[in-house]
Order: sequence, then C-alpha cells, then structure tokens
Amino acid sequence: MQTKMPNVRIVQAGAVLCVTFDRPEKKNALTGAMYVAATEALRQADRDSSIGAVVFAGAGGIFTAGNDIADFLDGATALKEFPAFTFIKTLAACETPLIAAIDGIAIGIGATMILHCDLVYAAPDTLFRMPFVDLGLVPEAASSLLLPRRIGMAKAAEFLLLGETFGADDALRLGLANAIVPAHELHGVALERAGRLAAKPRAAIAATRRLMRGGSEDIQARIAEEARLFAIAMQSDEARAAFAAFLGKTR
Repeated sequence: MQTKMPNVRIVQAGAVLCVTFDRPEKKNALTGAMYVAATEALRQADRDSSIGAVVFAGAGGIFTAGNDIADFLDGATALKEFPAFTFIKTLAACETPLIAAIDGIAIGIGATMILHCDLVYAAPDTLFRMPFVDLGLVPEAASSLLLPRRIGMAKAAEFLLLGETFGADDALRLGLANAIVPAHELHGVALERAGRLAAKPRAAIAATRRLMRGGSEDIQARIAEEARLFAIAMQSDEARAAFAAFLGKTR
C-alpha cells in the first residue's frame, strides 16, 4: 500500500509503515500539509492492528531542514492548533514503535523528534541542529525536558542554548542514536529493525515501551508549556528580526 500525500510518501511494507518526507528541492522543509499527513500516518499506525512499527525517513539524502519558515509564519496565528504542534503531541503519545533513518541534515523538529523514537539510525555525514534560540524562540517537542534528561544539562545547553551543530558520532556517543550506518544501507537497516519489532508480541512491546518511558503526563505538560512560550516568543522583536533575516537569505 502506498499513499502520496502533499510531499509525504506513506508506504506500508508488511507490518511496517514508512513515512518519508518528500520535498528534497526544499531540503524536506516541513509545511503544515506535511505535518497533517505525518500526523495521520501516526494515527493510522495506532488504530491499524496490521501495523507494528513506523519508520521515518527523508528523500534525497536529507532528513528535514525543519519548519518551512514562510509556511509556518502564514499558519501560526493559532499556534496551539497549528499542524506542527498537533504532530508533536501525536508523536509523543504514539503507541506504535517509532524508528528514524536519518541522513543529511536534521534541523529543528528533525532533531527533536528523535527523542520520541525508539530506535535511531544515522548516516555518517548526518548533522543535527536545534536553532530555536537563534530564531528568538524556545525549544519544542518537550526537548527542554527530554534532552537534559537524556544527555545531561551541560551538553543540552550546548545544543539548545548555543545552538551548536552535532554529528552522527556525537549522537551515537551521547545515546541519541543506536548506530551509524552507511547511507546506502540506512533505509534497509531501519526497515529490518522495524520488521523485527513488528514481529514481536504487540502487547509485550506496548507494555515495555510504557515502562521504559514512564508516565506521559510530564511530557505532554512540557509540550503545552513550550507551545505557550513559543507563541509569546513568536511575537517578539527578536523573533521577527530573525525570521526576516532568514527569509531575506532564502529569496
């Protein structure tokens, strides 16, 4: 089964649902329509008993450059209802195992979403960046909670406050990735691991994921608080100047 949504390719291969960001001419920058498609894929996975795992990937050797800034600004009048935030909440609550196959660049949500994935595989040249502060904004996807919890406050400050870029080697060393995989093998490895997860007893997988992750209340509460502060930051002079500068460079 294959579905082509706006710039998102959704393919079910056996018990694995593959969600591929497919806008390589724009470095797979995510639009509202792409978030809607990805959100529906996650919901489909949770309600369809034939799906045992979801793999996220990007077309053209790029995972995603994060939000399409122009599209985001056009649709950000009601941020809590904006498709990006709906996607984040759905991702954090997803009951189906999530695997990411990442190459090229993973910026913004492309980097923070790995905190919600069960398995992450990265190509050797992958670069991650969380440039929220540089844009006058605050982090999202509960990364302000999960990243310090995962890698410690010092390294989290480098990535969230300084906005430093880090590579696949750092991701592996810090426990943000499971393995570094040659780019030509990346999708195959992710699919194989996803297939192995999907073949295991579903109830046992679901229960173990819940035990490993703990309660979701603190994560959903942090997502909501980040969204509140994000909405305030969007109106700031700093954010407006940063967006104007960014859009000026891309035109």
